[in-house]
Amino acid sequence: MRSPGFTNGYSLHELIMTIALVAVIATLGVPSFGNILANQRLRVEVDAVFHAIHLARKESIVRRRVISICPTMDGVACTGDMDWSPGWMTFVNIDRDWPAVRDMDEPVLRWATVDSTTRILANRSSFSLRSTELRATNGTLIFCDRSNRATPRALVVSYTGRPRVAYKDSRGQPYKCAD
Repeated sequence: MRSPGFTNGYSLHELIMTIALVAVIATLGVPSFGNILANQRLRVEVDAVFHAIHLARKESIVRRRVISICPTMDGVACTGDMDWSPGWMTFVNIDRDWPAVRDMDEPVLRWATVDSTTRILANRSSFSLRSTELRATNGTLIFCDRSNRATPRALVVSYTGRPRVAYKDSRGQPYKCAD
């Protein structure tokens, strides 16, 4: 049996306190969730190029040919630019030209576009990986989030063609994104 003054439901005071608590939690959580998403998007782009370099390294050994990676807008021709933000492609560089230029008879192994929220800048207009007789092109690609919510990172390619992800440069300074 119920007592005479008891009713089902919430009081106005309880409702206001619950809404205030939800607002505080949402205010604190939403910006950090945005940072998590931005870091994840950047990681996806870094991983894609990382795996493309590994593919190029492997294919250069299997095919005994030079495999090159360069920025591209259409998956047909290299842009010859240091900005890799539109996308990149991996192709068999039959004529071994440097800097790498894709000719129409050279097969494309992989072509990828880059997410519009990501900017990729490199200190090379292309990377060429060679089977065993010559060293690969070494260099650095810096990955940046255009909204500056994610931590910039770099993909450093050694002269053996081995990539690694780094958050600090050789002087120990964090990578910075050009505006």
